[in-house]
Amino acid sequence: MIDMRKFKYYIPTLLLFNTLAVFGFSQNLNRFAIREDNSPYLSDLEREVVEELNLARSQPTEYASFLIEYSKLFVGRELQEPGEITIMTSEGRSAVNEAIRFLRNQKSLSYLIASKGMSRAALDMVRMQETTSQTGHKGRDGSKFTDRISRYGTWGGSCSENIDYGNNTARKIVMALIIDDGVSNRGHRKSIFNPGYKRVGIACGRHQTYDYMCVIEYAVSYTEK
Repeated sequence: MIDMRKFKYYIPTLLLFNTLAVFGFSQNLNRFAIREDNSPYLSDLEREVVEELNLARSQPTEYASFLIEYSKLFVGRELQEPGEITIMTSEGRSAVNEAIRFLRNQKSLSYLIASKGMSRAALDMVRMQETTSQTGHKGRDGSKFTDRISRYGTWGGSCSENIDYGNNTARKIVMALIIDDGVSNRGHRKSIFNPGYKRVGIACGRHQTYDYMCVIEYAVSYTEK
């Protein structure tokens, strides 16, 4: 048990059952963004998350270099990032190194295309949790993520939802989901690198306990209402 007075505890991003369910580098990510109608419904951060996901999917070997530098910030299970509060993780550097090995063996995948309807579904979840200490994938209205994305369109194939808590930059959000600290089946990582997924919805906002949250919806196909 970690003493909350001493550490800000990092809660690993949460996964909903099997259906699914920066840092020091600069990078021109615009060439990684594939957006419908320029996704004007997304905030700057939300666009950056789409771009960061596409960077990781299209250039996984190169993306591993970010995690290599990140791994140097760990002392045991403690993440000691300069100027930040020490964070106690579940697995520490071993999870980062495992993610690096994964990325080095991962094939390049196609870009995800932003969806307005799926982003609206993600925003519904942000609004239900932003003023609470609630985490997880079940909405306060009892909805599952499949219910929420079905409100605004029709999904096909399969779909999933990732939620990250506590990060406020695209790189940190995506790295956390890829590392998937404390999640034994690495389900969030599997969503990011699911070769069948073509569509994505994003919504980022505040969270009462962890300050920030970002909801990401994925689907093989999606038809907007």
